[in-house]
Amino acid sequence: MQDNERRAWLRLARTENVGPVTFRNLLARFGSAAAALEELPRLAQRGGAKNFVLPGADEAARELDALTKLGGRVIASCEPDYPRGLAALEAPPPVLSVLGHPHLLQKEMIAIVGARNASALARKFADTLARELGFAGLVVVSGMARGIDASAHDAALAVGTVAVVAGGVDVIYPPENEKLYAAIKNQGAIISEMPLGEAPQARHFPRRNRIISGVARGVVVVEAAEKSGSLITAECALDQGREVFAVPGSPLDPRAKGANRLIREGATLTESAQDILAVLSPMLGAGFAEPEAPPPPRAGASDAEADRIRAAVEEALGPAPVEIDELIRQIGAPAAAVLTVILELELAGRCARQPGNRVCWR
Repeated sequence: MQDNERRAWLRLARTENVGPVTFRNLLARFGSAAAALEELPRLAQRGGAKNFVLPGADEAARELDALTKLGGRVIASCEPDYPRGLAALEAPPPVLSVLGHPHLLQKEMIAIVGARNASALARKFADTLARELGFAGLVVVSGMARGIDASAHDAALAVGTVAVVAGGVDVIYPPENEKLYAAIKNQGAIISEMPLGEAPQARHFPRRNRIISGVARGVVVVEAAEKSGSLITAECALDQGREVFAVPGSPLDPRAKGANRLIREGATLTESAQDILAVLSPMLGAGFAEPEAPPPPRAGASDAEADRIRAAVEEALGPAPVEIDELIRQIGAPAAAVLTVILELELAGRCARQPGNRVCWR
């Protein structure tokens, strides 16, 4: 990828209201990030945006330069050294910032996640799992949180570990993991889809969890309470067609309830690294299954017809998410025209995508 193209990808990825799905749709419609950037202000204005601002080329250049000075780089989803598991997703993060050793991203990975306030036994088991899976040739990926994540990373340092962080790759979070961060940067890899300097926020963690599961063949939940972030990672894994493993715990310990429920719902009960390898070994070295998602068709409606469809879409949308296919059926308009209106409303920040190809008002 040429430098100017990389800057265009970064600018488009950093544009407000442009998430992975919108990025994919823009590329499919306009053919390149540079062409999409030229059309964004017009599309956003048609969607009702008042003050739409594109990130400048100088901003992208500064971010790339700063990352280079840190010893890192930006990898676009179209490049061969982008993680294969993520690239196979329907709408992967358009760009990843990487510190450390990017060659690890091309190896087979297993995610190990769990409670931040994990028990001593759970941390010990995570340590054992990470070491044995690492020596079996798998790179251990986790979220660099305290507890299970930190134990898994630390145990796998010698053989390879990847930390997916919720903020910029230059932001150490939590602060007590400063030594671990330095060790992973030196011996492993740290990746994020967030801009440099971005502090972790609550809304960033589900996106981070999606990357953790996406790069891996499977997710191991060692200890997790109900409604924990680890269960979100497991749900992402199921949505992405990844394997889910769970370590059983005492029914008297609330930190084990989430993992125990996963087992009841079909996750592989895990008591040793061999339980994981028995499931994953047949698929290691093979490609990742890719969803059948044809690119959105190009729109060709007249201005008057587009205005009519836009009014119908705005009337049909509400606070409750609705499937886009159902929206198209109800309105009775060409799919291309409805998708264009949704794209315009997204860029204007007026509607938001939800899981399951659904949209609603923001």
